[in-house]
Amino acid sequence: MSETSQSLPPPPVRFGALMRMKGLIRKEFLQILRDPSSIAIAFLMPFFLLLLFGYGVSLDAEHVPVALVVEASDPETASLTGSFMASRYFAPTVYLNMSEAIAAMNDRRADAIVHLRSDFGRLVYASGGAPIQVIIEGSDANTGRLVSGYIEGTIQIWLAQQARLKGQSLQAPVDMRPRIWFNSDVRSQNFLVPGLIAVIMTLIGALLTSMVVAREWERGTMEALAVTPVTMTEILLGKLVPYFILGMGGMTLAVSMAYFLFEVPLRGSLWLLTATSALFLLVALGMGLLISIIARNQFVAGQVAIIVTFLPAFLLSGFIFDITSMPTAVQVITHLIAARYYVAILQTIFLAGDIWSVIVPNTIALFVMAAFFLGVSRRKARKRLD
Repeated sequence: MSETSQSLPPPPVRFGALMRMKGLIRKEFLQILRDPSSIAIAFLMPFFLLLLFGYGVSLDAEHVPVALVVEASDPETASLTGSFMASRYFAPTVYLNMSEAIAAMNDRRADAIVHLRSDFGRLVYASGGAPIQVIIEGSDANTGRLVSGYIEGTIQIWLAQQARLKGQSLQAPVDMRPRIWFNSDVRSQNFLVPGLIAVIMTLIGALLTSMVVAREWERGTMEALAVTPVTMTEILLGKLVPYFILGMGGMTLAVSMAYFLFEVPLRGSLWLLTATSALFLLVALGMGLLISIIARNQFVAGQVAIIVTFLPAFLLSGFIFDITSMPTAVQVITHLIAARYYVAILQTIFLAGDIWSVIVPNTIALFVMAAFFLGVSRRKARKRLD
């Protein structure tokens, strides 16, 4: 026995580290299979959150209830009301007088009133034109502006059609021909869903790793690891690698849902999307790891992960609220939110393509944040029981 042990050379240090890493990763995968909550966080949570927010959150104003007050029926008023009826933006109801329309607006059955007076048909082709009274319900300022623009656009299109039917050209001081780039259908889902992926993956990435070290402390297994030759770097890598693979699986599911279910166009490179997503996931996992190391309690770590990742990402990433419209002090704070950079990258890759002037600075910011969170996590993690 003694001769055999003397004849065998000690294993190389690098080989021993790889063996320990392999064992730690295998142990973490077994833990994931034994406790499938991590699988649910990685796959079920993005699935249901994307369904909920993707269909529930919309900035479009469609089927807006509009009260059309027509005091006298004639071919012109019938043609104009027909244009409102045919528009997908409106759900119009015709009233015979203003008092009924005002009552409908007071009861929130109408968001706007379009009033066509009895002399509309006679004056519409006169030199002075026919006045149209438009009243907007403005308690929601954003929707009010949208509805006002829709009504004005519908009337302009109707006037152009009438002029074309009479073989005339519409007399206007400016011939404006707008073109909408990157989102020509003006679908809010095309803008919101890529941002949703960033917000959801921020939460999932942080939740996946916010429990791992805290769980070891709660169960007392960290003490067992502390007396083994395994280093703290190997412990952290052994916990990071399985959840990175799990997180990339969730990311693939979210991107697939955006492309196939919500039909968001993907105009950029898939490899660039994968690379930047992997970098962002490292940031999110690093945040969760740091929270777990500091908290040492699974409940506290989970609560802190939700508060410091999901809420700031939802409010300050530019996912819904335009950052340039925020006060200057809040704009400065948004630079600390990792999702801000990933939202810009995703919206660019999905809607515009590989625009390097946007992607490169935001990728550098993500790289710096990943190095910061993982570096601080390694520095805070020690094989000590105090």
